[in-house]
Amino acid sequence: MNIKEKAEKCLKEAASRGSILGLERITGLLHLMGDPQDKIKTIHIAGTNGKGSFGAMLGSVLVHAGYRVGNFSSPAITAVTDYFRISGREVGRDELYKTVADISDVISTMTEKPTEFEVLTAAAFELFRRNKCDIALVECGMGGDTDSTNVIKAPILSVITNVRKDHTGFLGNTIAEIAVHKAGIIKDQCPVLFGDTESEALSVVRTVAERNSSELVVTDLSRLNLINSDLSGTDFVFSGFGKLHIPLIGDYQPYNAANVLTAVEMLRRNGLDINDEAVRSGLSDVKWHGRFEVLCKEPLVIFDGSHNPDGIRSAAKSLKKYFPDKKPVLLIGVMADKEYGLYADMLGELVDSVCTVSPDNPRALDSHRLAEVFAEKGVEAKAFDVLGEGVRYAYEYARKKKIALVALGSLYMYREFIEELEKIIK
Repeated sequence: MNIKEKAEKCLKEAASRGSILGLERITGLLHLMGDPQDKIKTIHIAGTNGKGSFGAMLGSVLVHAGYRVGNFSSPAITAVTDYFRISGREVGRDELYKTVADISDVISTMTEKPTEFEVLTAAAFELFRRNKCDIALVECGMGGDTDSTNVIKAPILSVITNVRKDHTGFLGNTIAEIAVHKAGIIKDQCPVLFGDTESEALSVVRTVAERNSSELVVTDLSRLNLINSDLSGTDFVFSGFGKLHIPLIGDYQPYNAANVLTAVEMLRRNGLDINDEAVRSGLSDVKWHGRFEVLCKEPLVIFDGSHNPDGIRSAAKSLKKYFPDKKPVLLIGVMADKEYGLYADMLGELVDSVCTVSPDNPRALDSHRLAEVFAEKGVEAKAFDVLGEGVRYAYEYARKKKIALVALGSLYMYREFIEELEKIIK
């Protein structure tokens, strides 16, 4: 068995164990590996939405400040290597296979074997150690307290981007219950950034921060002044930093940037050298896929990974902003465990028509059921059993009517959407 086969076998076996919350397995695995998570300065990121964009922006700023930066984010939306970045670049497949193959030798000595996400988490810390990263930005997969990333003993910064209802089957049905899980990443005397205005969640976070004697900073959105936002990016002012530009679009991105800038101030106070030029150039150079990303210009094709009510609400604001006159055709596919019944009310009046698809995931909602939800609200909707057929139909519809195609929903359909779009436009 070669290294590739060994690594793939390890990941396949781990995936068969499903999703099991708890830190016992990942703690044991990392200890057998020499605790690589303790060898690097780490920024730990939790939150319902915005984690990926926050990590991408802050990572880019830190790279421009001269640091070697590791990023671990999920889900992987193009290939398994998409989980891991070193200074903005995906790790190579061979490097990842070698790392996972080495980890599989350690797993063979364990009685209770780790899950797939636990193996990936361990691989992230090991990759960052091997690449001699100065700083790692590590996203929680789900929740916080029992997420496998929550093995970081003393992060240089803990970040909770926001708290909204999502994964209610695991995290609870109220904002307060979910916030308790997110606040589980707060460590003793380690600074915390909270990037939300939700008072119930803030109350929970503040209580946990005080209990841990941890400095808490809440992003002050009154410092944010939006100048211009179009399909080329967003210009804004954040007091203390002046005028800034990000190439990312979407109604929510300036707020993610405000969190990043607040984090920069906190990191500076804690000894990191991040000058204003690194902030400006890092933000203007950031790249992040699947978040109101322009994939094609004629016809205009946009993909946005909004998949829960808060994300869809933000996507609706973006649709109003960027398409006030000519409504786009919407292609949408979501998971069955989301509050999809709300989406027709949020999006129906903003789109020309709807094409529904099922992402390639066992938890995906049937496309016909999703079409029924829109039809019940009086929105024209056409269901497709094959995602590629839905993409082709929506693309041709947009081209003929000279309107945009906007794809919303699970990031799990991003890779296949891209593949099908490339077949059409070749």
